[in-house]
Amino acid sequence: MFVIPSIANQDRFVELQQLRYVVAVAETNSFTRAAERCLVVQSALSHQIARLERELGVKLFERTSRRVRLTPAGSAFLPAARQCLDAAERAVAEAAAAVGEVRGRLAVGLIPTVAAVDIAAALREFRQRYPQVRISLHVGASDDLVEQVKQGVTDVAFLGLPTTAQPHGVVAHALARGRLVAVVAPDHPLATEPTVNLRRLATEVFVDLPAGTAGRAQSDQAFAAAGLTRDVAFEVTTADLIARLVGQGLGIGLLPAAYVPQLTGVTTIEVTDAPTRVEYVVWSRFTRTPAATAFLAILDIPTENRPDS
Repeated sequence: MFVIPSIANQDRFVELQQLRYVVAVAETNSFTRAAERCLVVQSALSHQIARLERELGVKLFERTSRRVRLTPAGSAFLPAARQCLDAAERAVAEAAAAVGEVRGRLAVGLIPTVAAVDIAAALREFRQRYPQVRISLHVGASDDLVEQVKQGVTDVAFLGLPTTAQPHGVVAHALARGRLVAVVAPDHPLATEPTVNLRRLATEVFVDLPAGTAGRAQSDQAFAAAGLTRDVAFEVTTADLIARLVGQGLGIGLLPAAYVPQLTGVTTIEVTDAPTRVEYVVWSRFTRTPAATAFLAILDIPTENRPDS
């Protein structure tokens, strides 16, 4: 782990370890859980944060017997603290890369319905090649993932967007374009139909992703463009849960054709005027770590001379 004894600010000194403790408390909302994450006793962590607050002359956390939360000063301090820690990790990674080693971290984000890339296989190959890199993976909505890449929280993210939208503020590479299909329960009246159109589907109750998400937008836009409205009675956050509710006959759904073969308990129907989505992989316009570069290389994604989006 890269350690700088302190960062000077006039007569005050801020240690990177103190920044790590602040970030851990902010993310766990608990001194106890933060100490467990940082592998340190709670008293030592609390002492270092109290020392930092004295040096800064502000309180970073409000502490009560029931909860811990950031003060306004703490909320202002947190983004810069994360940036300092990220910069320290990048410095180590860049130094190692100069002598042919890939170290540091690889934070990957993805939507649940990624189909253009076998993420698990790619991460397995990456870990085999670069065992010194710490890998993390999280699932989220496309818009949130783009913001995380901009902020440097996520290094590489896999998205799915309507054809009317593109990722902005990041470097983007289109992976695949595919149509959505209808999924229904095996005993649904439509289950025996080879094809269906949006007008017929609009008479059904739907299970879908939350309104406002990119995964929902492609369907909403298609129905609106056809002059149709639909009843989305169930809003859930994962495609797997959509399939489970559909399988129980609670509604029907629209999911990417390339994704649905891995689902069970539902029947797939081609939609003649189906909406289309584009899958992208995105990364930062400003900082691409050696680990991110190596991961994109495993996927055969070109990174040089890429235009910004």
